[in-house]
Amino acid sequence: MIINKFLSLLNQYKTDLPTFTIVGVGPGDPSLLTIAAVDEIKKAEVIVFPVSDDNKKSFAAEIVKKYTKFKKSIPIIFPMGRKDFDPDEIWSNAVEKIVKFIQNGESVVLLCLGDTSLFASSSNILRIIKHDYPEIITKTIPGISSVSAAAALNDFDLVKKGETLIIKECPSSKSELTFLIRESKGNKTVLAIMKVGKRWNLVRDILKKEDIIDTALIALSIGMPDQIIQCAAQYKKDFMPYFSLILIRFD
Repeated sequence: MIINKFLSLLNQYKTDLPTFTIVGVGPGDPSLLTIAAVDEIKKAEVIVFPVSDDNKKSFAAEIVKKYTKFKKSIPIIFPMGRKDFDPDEIWSNAVEKIVKFIQNGESVVLLCLGDTSLFASSSNILRIIKHDYPEIITKTIPGISSVSAAAALNDFDLVKKGETLIIKECPSSKSELTFLIRESKGNKTVLAIMKVGKRWNLVRDILKKEDIIDTALIALSIGMPDQIIQCAAQYKKDFMPYFSLILIRFD
């Protein structure tokens, strides 16, 4: 009884300490924010959000702007796979900024577009903080992924009983994508291929050759004003935006 009471008091004390929380804000539509995400954003004094360069807006920050008007908003350039940025340097600089706020007694939320467990660059920052500053209390709030949102908008079952779901960044080579599709066909495997973008021409050719372009579903900019969800055969442009994915079920 005494031990349980002590632990209860200790946990209560811990919640009053400044924290670092990664918050998944969903794919783009503010109505898809979870209650937990909104609560954490409201409690934090500092909101950190990713941008691709100094002149770009943050999609993640736009989603939650209703809740961040009177908070410190700190943009951090994320590499986004670009070769002109040194990822290690960016993560280290981001951690340095975040830790200073926390050591000053301010709780920090780092916004993560989509879900915190799917292709989330924020995990690099969390890894460094947990390793170098183990005394800092950290939390992670999951968000709705673009994959889940796209599936829901089209009544698409991501995975049924007896099936396997593969979520994969779009391969850059024809041979790798062809192999993936052919292996999945006979194994009750559903494919969610993300970040198609500039690879669309390559992908379209393979979808045609494998005779699945009429059943594959594309989802672009989910939750954003320019959202597109349609059969892959209907999409006539030669490129896709960065936020793009394809769902494939082999019936």
